[in-house]
Amino acid sequence: MDSTDRTPAPRPWRRPPLKLSDFDFVLPPDRIAQRPAQPRDSARLLVHRVREDETAHALIRDLPEFLETGDLLVVNDTRVRPARLFGRRRTGGTFELLVIGPGEGPENRRAMVRPAKRLREGEILEVEGGALRARAVRRVRDERGSVSAEWIVEIVDDRDPGRSVESCLETFGRMPLPPYIGRARDPDTTPGAEDRTWYQTIFARETGAVAAPTAGLHFTEALLGALAGRGVEIAKITLHVGAGTFQPVSTDAIEEHRMHAEDYRVEADAAEAIARARARGGRVVAVGTTSARALESACDSEGIVRAVSGSTRLFVTPGYRFRAVDALLTNFHLPKSTLLLLVSSFGGRERILDLYAQAIARGYRFFSYGDAMLLLGERHSREKHA
Repeated sequence: MDSTDRTPAPRPWRRPPLKLSDFDFVLPPDRIAQRPAQPRDSARLLVHRVREDETAHALIRDLPEFLETGDLLVVNDTRVRPARLFGRRRTGGTFELLVIGPGEGPENRRAMVRPAKRLREGEILEVEGGALRARAVRRVRDERGSVSAEWIVEIVDDRDPGRSVESCLETFGRMPLPPYIGRARDPDTTPGAEDRTWYQTIFARETGAVAAPTAGLHFTEALLGALAGRGVEIAKITLHVGAGTFQPVSTDAIEEHRMHAEDYRVEADAAEAIARARARGGRVVAVGTTSARALESACDSEGIVRAVSGSTRLFVTPGYRFRAVDALLTNFHLPKSTLLLLVSSFGGRERILDLYAQAIARGYRFFSYGDAMLLLGERHSREKHA
């Protein structure tokens, strides 16, 4: 008789793939900040040391106390374009344009249109009470060839035909606030409202974003002075937050999501500042998920951040190994968002969701105008980057 044991050897256990629904949480509506803290550095700050699993609660103005001499903060200097326009069709009915990029000529721009289906090619739109005129040139197709909510539109100031589109937007455009801010789509909100200041960081210099790098909104000149006194340096990079930041992840299978492309630039002085921080044993602290994505996109296989300019589709999900970033200052993000996935990649899904639950219980304010979290990870070795 054959006595050979034919029982299959047990297969090694593999963790089932994470789904988008694994990154959901319930947020009471009154936790969604409608206005920033005043002054900006009076917002609350949840500090968590990942390795030690220790949490502290402070204010943004206390940030220097949690950093060390030689650390480097990397901030995003993108400037939000006041790109939202409201108007009426000549046949009746209101519409909204969100200008998101260049079109096919000096007056043409790509714009997200609401409602998009009702427009017709060649249709003339009266914008901002007739101050501007927009002509629907053609509807844009996505990468799969399907029509999207985007149109190519021609924007003209009939009273000053030589005026540039950028000048028109600066004068008549409204800040593209996220939809969870109640006044975001209010046609009666004037272009000169306080959000023009509130929704712009003090680092802003490179116009091109359609959403603010919100972690940078907390900084004030007083805080920068305190950081300098602590021996903490600042480096600036650029990532223009794109329209994809408003698009929800449409599939529960995370690996099927295709990240939107965003233009970014890391100049030589920033790359050199990061190299110096590494050499002296300092931490690289990314201010916001946008800075983190830009730094990781510019990082080579040796873990060195290089000067580079281009676009990135980097999608950071749990299991990703950070090579450039030692710590992350970030706001509290929407459930089931790519931003929450990135933060969970840095701190661990269970840990981040637990910290979010603590923040909700303690009355922290969420999203763009809300409070912030500082995640302190392991310091990269000095020898590796020397």
